[in-house]
Parts: sequence; C-alpha cells; structure tokens
Amino acid sequence: MPLIYAGIDEAGYGPLLGPLCVGMAAFRVDDWAEGAAAPDLWDALSAAVCREGRDPKRRIAVDDSKKLKGSNSSTTRHPLTHLERGVLSFLAAMDTASDPPSHLDTSTPRHLSHDLDFFARVGVKAPAESWYAGEPAKCPASTSPEAIGIAANGLRIALEGAKIQPIALRCQAMGEGVFNELVGAAGTKAAATEAALTEHLWTIWDRWGTIGAESGGGVRVICDRQGGRSYYTEVLSRAFPGVAVAQTHHSETQSRYELSGKGTDGVPRHMHVLFLVESEQHHLPVALASMLAKLTRETLMARFNRYWCARMPELKPTAGYRNDAWRWLEEAKGVIAEGERAALMRRA
Repeated sequence: MPLIYAGIDEAGYGPLLGPLCVGMAAFRVDDWAEGAAAPDLWDALSAAVCREGRDPKRRIAVDDSKKLKGSNSSTTRHPLTHLERGVLSFLAAMDTASDPPSHLDTSTPRHLSHDLDFFARVGVKAPAESWYAGEPAKCPASTSPEAIGIAANGLRIALEGAKIQPIALRCQAMGEGVFNELVGAAGTKAAATEAALTEHLWTIWDRWGTIGAESGGGVRVICDRQGGRSYYTEVLSRAFPGVAVAQTHHSETQSRYELSGKGTDGVPRHMHVLFLVESEQHHLPVALASMLAKLTRETLMARFNRYWCARMPELKPTAGYRNDAWRWLEEAKGVIAEGERAALMRRA
C-alpha cells in the first residue's frame, strides 16, 4: 500500500502588512510498509536534496524557509535563490515525471515564465486588493528556467530511484481584507490559519483519504503547530463535520489525531494528522510547504512594493513585518488615500 505523506506550514502569520500564505506539499511513497513511520525524505533523496544552502554537490536545499530566504540587502545573491530553486525544481520534477500523478490539472501552465504562471501552478488566487494587481513579473527571478530544469532533472532521477512522487504543491494566499474579516468574526488571528489549514486538509482527505481506509489509512499529514494552540480536536471537528476525530497522543510538543468517516461521495476515508512544534526540522514535506508559502508571500510582497513605489518612487520597500511596517506606513502616508490605511493594516 502506498503512503501519502503531506506537510502544511505558513508564512506571514505575524506581519502587519501583506498576505498570510499557507503552503501544502504532498508525496506518494510506494516503497512503504503498512503501519511503519513516515520515511526520512532527506535521506531517501540525498543524492539530489540537502538541508543546507551551501552544498559542494549543488544539491537542492530544502529546509525551514527562514533559513533559506536571503537578505533583501544582499549584493551577492538574490534573496529568493534557494526558495525558487527548491520549489520550482519540485514543480518541474512533477511535470517531467515518467509516470506523472494523474490528478494534475493540465489546464495550469507547465512552463513558468512569470509570477502569474507560478500562482496558477500552485493554486493561488491573488488577493483582491489593488496593490497585488499589475503586470506579470519574471519567474524565476533569481535564475534561469534552464538552471531550474537541470536541478529538476537530478531531482526526478532521485525521486524515481526512491519510488517517491511529489503529487501536490498548493498554497492558500489570504489578503488583508479576508484576513481581517476572519479575525473580526472570531476574535483571533488563529481563525485565518485555521481557514487555510481546513482547505488543505480537505484537499488531502478528498483526493487520497480512500487509500488504506479499511486498514487504518495510508495518509499522514504533518502540520506545524502555531499560535500557542496545543489541542486541535475542535478545529478538526469544525473542519470535518460528521467525521470521527480521535486524539491518539498529546504532549508538550505534539498532538496526534485520527479521522475516519466518509467523503462527499460516500466512500470511506481515513487520515492521520500530527501537529508538531518545529515540524519543518523533522519532516521534509513541511519544510517544502514552508518554502512554498514563503516564496508565495515574497512574490506577492514584490507586487505590493511595485504598486506603492510607482506612486512614490523614493519609498523604500517593506517586507511587512511590524517594526519596518510602521516605518513604511509613516513614509508612505502622503500617497495612502483616505480609507486605504485601514485596508492595508491587518487587525492582529
């Protein structure tokens, strides 16, 4: 029985400006003994993948996005170098697999030339705010498509040798308006990440939850634990009404759950969900989801800054994090129209 091994992580939970992005990366592992723990994909794919950005073999770095995102002030390396190389190589490896995953939507672009292609490829609908609109921008921004293709080819060989397939790279991007509506209704910004988490979990449940459902399930989902929450029974019960949710383990660092029930098609499904502190350090799918979320947020923030710098060319761009966001709001106040300031700022 194959294992579906997925990870979910976010980027942009804390900033004052910009979108919240929540990424999901899923793999199919064919060489898996039913009931065994999820494999170490860093080890299984070590011929093509490593954790560190500096690698003499030029393997693809997959790690917590905070470690791989470069400084925006760097004059020697583009800040998105490792994020683009990692995420786009896995996307390209999915597209060139000798036995491509059957669920892929062939209406989305296979070849990426600009950021709108990238958004379409990972299921991102750009937020409705005007500062995320504008002309397409080059993608990848840090390297060439040919360089991504070379890295992807080595990755594809490693994946096929290990009998592993990347089957989904998806991201939810939430603009300030939707974020503020959810926070206002629930009274906590955790409601925003819960909404995006629910979308990803439903995708996994709907597409692959039938795998091994009769014998305990071959679906493992690892989520980074955020926002101080340590119990998730209520969250999962809200997300999956009518589905049995059982907590199977709890400690200071992790909470495990089993979900069992039927999909909207009436077919039995089963899924294991683990919420784990610093899960991106232990599970490659979570690290890749973190990279995808960060790359999506950075790409949207580039659009944000292009929009506002067009209004005020001398305005220094912002990443949206609180101290710099307050600086940016002060410097940009002369071009922020009445009503825009409230729309720009996240409520929590």
